[in-house]
Amino acid sequence: MNRKQLIEEIKSKQSFLCVGLDTDITKIPKHLLSLDNPILEFNKQIIDATKDFCVAYKPNIAFYECLGSRGWDILQETLAYIPDNIFTIADAKRGDIGNTASMYAKTFLEKYQFDSVTVAPYMGNDSVKPFLAIPNKWTILLGLTSNEGALDFQFIEDKSGLKVYEHVLNTSKSWGTVENLMYVIGATKAEYFQKVRAIIPNHFLLVPGVGAQGGNLQDVCKQGINSDCGLLINSSRGILYASQDEDFAEVVAMKAKEIQREMSLILKQYQIIS
Repeated sequence: MNRKQLIEEIKSKQSFLCVGLDTDITKIPKHLLSLDNPILEFNKQIIDATKDFCVAYKPNIAFYECLGSRGWDILQETLAYIPDNIFTIADAKRGDIGNTASMYAKTFLEKYQFDSVTVAPYMGNDSVKPFLAIPNKWTILLGLTSNEGALDFQFIEDKSGLKVYEHVLNTSKSWGTVENLMYVIGATKAEYFQKVRAIIPNHFLLVPGVGAQGGNLQDVCKQGINSDCGLLINSSRGILYASQDEDFAEVVAMKAKEIQREMSLILKQYQIIS
């Protein structure tokens, strides 16, 4: 999916919601556990419940690869079930160089046909460019994360007062374009979105941390939204585990619709849709 198509989908659905498929078998409704493939069935019901209200799905690869070959099969079947008009993100956070990076890129962007993959920039441009080299795909670079450990490195300042995350954004933005490079910017750091947008005003931002992690949608949009929306707001636990009952999918649908309605009002507020 290219940038134009993604923007059109956002405007059509009046939503910039990304649903994280971080499916943990210990947290899914118990009545599914008697099925042959409870994780896949759970994912399918989540997709059916949310596909009209979201524009992206983000499977966290760790939740699948920990299951061995069966997990990779579930991942592939889950991807096949996602409608073609919805953007897909491999939340893999890979970060290596040379042939290794190239093989990671081939795995997620060619073999599994994700639209995008998350990548760690710590090793520099030669750990990112193999992903950007694959045409018609996106690389989503970790820019400013929402975890407590982000303080360990990302906010270290140089003599001029620039923080490490600002150097990451300034340096990496020339590696790709707004057509193939996005950034992860954590919602719990909403006060920094103004600085982020000063450096990368037109790139799409994948924003985790809204909801269960304490991030606020309105605060993020106040500084993070741009004329194309430019945001994909991820919700994982807040949607996936909204209910443990047999009618969990109905509750999930209501939760996703509630978020979509709020997003619709925001898109109108910022005159992205009429």
